[in-house]
Amino acid sequence: MLSALPRLFCLVSTTDDLTLLPALAAAGVDGFQVRDKAATTRELVVLTASVIELVAAYEACVVVDDRLDVALAAGAHGVHLGASDLPLAEARRIADAVTPGLVIGATCRDRAAVEAAAAAGADYAGFGPVFATSSKAGLPDPLGVSAITDAAGVLPLIAIGGISAESAGPVRAAGAHGVAVIGGLWRQPDPVQAAKELVTAVA
Repeated sequence: MLSALPRLFCLVSTTDDLTLLPALAAAGVDGFQVRDKAATTRELVVLTASVIELVAAYEACVVVDDRLDVALAAGAHGVHLGASDLPLAEARRIADAVTPGLVIGATCRDRAAVEAAAAAGADYAGFGPVFATSSKAGLPDPLGVSAITDAAGVLPLIAIGGISAESAGPVRAAGAHGVAVIGGLWRQPDPVQAAKELVTAVA
């Protein structure tokens, strides 16, 4: 059972340096989201299990992007679902029957979507893209920090999209519970130092 929703999610794929995960967790990264659109189901299960093992000593939360089946098979703490994935209400029903307490997140872009996600049983909303990002193709225009304030108060918001140590503070101040990062960690010269700065920014 997860004691608290993470303030800082680090997205992880098969191309990332997994040997850094324990150091990132030790630096205060309390959430890891497994996301790899190119990986097979088997590869995702192996990757998720590896991430869980690497950060278990730090009691970090591990969620799986898109795939409830992978999350359940690997023993992850949760799943993050997008608009084209398994419907939230169905995921909640299955999860509650198999693993009560499984964390379910939903991708949202406005307050109406957050309200719908809450009604369907989501525990948090992944909200973005807040800023411009090159980490994922086909995203809509950046929402901006003001959109966070407009959507806050329904579910905890995990802001994503171009988040850095410099912007994480204002994002939290606008009403986000926490942030999720890719380039803000993995594209930095020293990911562990970047993690420490992000942890301070979202505290």
